[in-house]
Amino acid sequence: MKISVLMENTSSRPDIAFEHGLSLFIETPRHRLLFDTGASGAFAANAEKLGIDLSTVDLAVLSHGHDDHGGGLRTFLSLNHSAPVYVNRNAFGLYYNEALRYIGLDPELKSNPQLIQVGDNVTIDEELSLCTCNHEIRYFPVDSAGLSVKSGENYKADPFVHEQYLMIRTGGQNYAVSGCSHKGILNLMKWLQPDVMIGGFHFMKLKLSGGENDTLRDAAAELLRYPAEYYTCHCTGLAQYDYLKQRMGNRLHYLSAGQTVEL
Repeated sequence: MKISVLMENTSSRPDIAFEHGLSLFIETPRHRLLFDTGASGAFAANAEKLGIDLSTVDLAVLSHGHDDHGGGLRTFLSLNHSAPVYVNRNAFGLYYNEALRYIGLDPELKSNPQLIQVGDNVTIDEELSLCTCNHEIRYFPVDSAGLSVKSGENYKADPFVHEQYLMIRTGGQNYAVSGCSHKGILNLMKWLQPDVMIGGFHFMKLKLSGGENDTLRDAAAELLRYPAEYYTCHCTGLAQYDYLKQRMGNRLHYLSAGQTVEL
């Protein structure tokens, strides 16, 4: 399986754009799939520079309804007129950040015929499936980090029911791909227990005081309990990644825009 990072907060090459967002191009034995579209159409320009033809994507997935993961959806739909795009049925909710700025998806795209709105669990084929884990017990606390969903005139803490995870089974390995792990990376590892976990861990707002953070320290220890390899990016945060890397060593890797990794 091969992953090319089309968009991320950092770049590994001077000719590759970066932004606060995520987009991954994943090649499996059966599929050429797109996971998220970044915050803008810049992921498509990066794909072209990497020699990736987005018109050949046969399937796309949006991890959740935030614009740093689905802001480039219109661009993708303009380049590819056949690939189904799997989104959770709650993805087009009214989502806002801590400053009450709308960070949801473009509502005009909701009725696009390529979009397939799915529930909590869907099997795509023998290789791919999607799940939300919405009905699982949250063993570890989940911080909404100021993110909210609007209902009527009221804003409430986002429970992240719109976030879904891509499971890939190939080569005798189970891979989990998460956009932001808003329901908690420790919860996801307990629920999914993949051989390889890929995606953001949403630790970027955790402050390091004197070079230490109890939550990150405990998270590193918990993640090391699993015989898994981790590829993280985006909302994990660079300082937070460095802290985890010191404790997790070669079990943890960072993905930047322009990188390609073979798993």
